[in-house]
Amino acid sequence: MPAQGDEDGAMAGPEAEERAQFMMRLRARGIRDLRLLRALERASRALFMPQRYADIAARNIALPIGCGQTAPPPSVVAAMIEALAPAPGARVLEVGTGSGYAAALLAQLAAEVVSLERIQTLALEAAARLGAFGLANVRVAWADALAFAPGGERFDGVLVHALLERPATPLTDLLAEGGALVAAVADPGAGGQRILRLRRAPGGEIVAEACGAARALTPLVAGLSRAL
Repeated sequence: MPAQGDEDGAMAGPEAEERAQFMMRLRARGIRDLRLLRALERASRALFMPQRYADIAARNIALPIGCGQTAPPPSVVAAMIEALAPAPGARVLEVGTGSGYAAALLAQLAAEVVSLERIQTLALEAAARLGAFGLANVRVAWADALAFAPGGERFDGVLVHALLERPATPLTDLLAEGGALVAAVADPGAGGQRILRLRRAPGGEIVAEACGAARALTPLVAGLSRAL
């Protein structure tokens, strides 16, 4: 993984202070997993956002990433990854690569990440960012997640950056025994959206568990697009 540069000493102080404030805000919102916090410290969100938003990337807001899409607030990304809780040896499927930011976090926590993006332009841009960041265990594919066929392979975790209508069978079918799928579902009583974890229990039963509030996520869309 590339080292953080410090050639501009004058900028090191403000950048370090901004990063510290970013981490404090995430902790204040309940992020406690130490492995995830270390991954968040290493992967600056600014590296994965369009350059024009670099100065506000550390804020807890959704940001446009092109093709009519937005990156959700970092607190939502972190909460969903914490709910997934990928083990160091896990194989994880990500649905909705977007900017590549969440994939960069997942790749630091799991052994292998396959990230699907239905918009080709975003897939290519995210793959370039992840390559520049120095991650070799993540693969970005231009693919429709609802038609994804990994040849019988199963995943220990599936992270969906979208609103799902339960039970989302095409995706839960990709879970290995004991694996979990994390997505958002509509819930007017929880401010509009909440994070849901679906775990495949022994015997194949899917067990659901609510894991806190979400926001700024849009419904999962089928099909492929080169650009929007």
